[in-house]
Amino acid sequence: MSQIQRWNGSCLSNCSRADMVPEIAAAVGFVSSLLRTRGCVSEQQLQVFSGALEEALTEHYKHHWFPEKPFKGSGYRCIRINHKMDPIISKAASQIGLSLQQLYQLLPSELTLWVDPFEVSYRIGEDGSICVLYEGSAAPVSSYGMLTCKNQMMLGRTSPSKNYMMTVSS
Repeated sequence: MSQIQRWNGSCLSNCSRADMVPEIAAAVGFVSSLLRTRGCVSEQQLQVFSGALEEALTEHYKHHWFPEKPFKGSGYRCIRINHKMDPIISKAASQIGLSLQQLYQLLPSELTLWVDPFEVSYRIGEDGSICVLYEGSAAPVSSYGMLTCKNQMMLGRTSPSKNYMMTVSS
């Protein structure tokens, strides 16, 4: 049983960590699948990496998870690789002995991963399409007029994005 499922405390917004399970699982599964694709990381290493990343994200998001206002804290929860490695990914990778140089070889040089209540999406490259990894069944509260991390990045695009569904299995 993962640490997420064992924890019974609550966030500042009165959500339990169990509320984050599907979103964090989707994010962890996606990053792990990127590492798996290259074939340079063993299944055992991937399991350790996944557990470390799950734990790190759960801890990082615990006071920044607001199901009643899903876009609140979106920038804080955004995982970003932009020729600079996201420290949360780097920390989890260090648990399996991957150096920064190895991570740069295994992961895209431009990756944005948004982990929000009810939705996890990503974009590879600065001009890539935003793809949805997970969409929760509960409809998020309307955010008319709010500029989220993802929406701000969409401003100024010259072409419309295409939405793709990608399923992540473990």
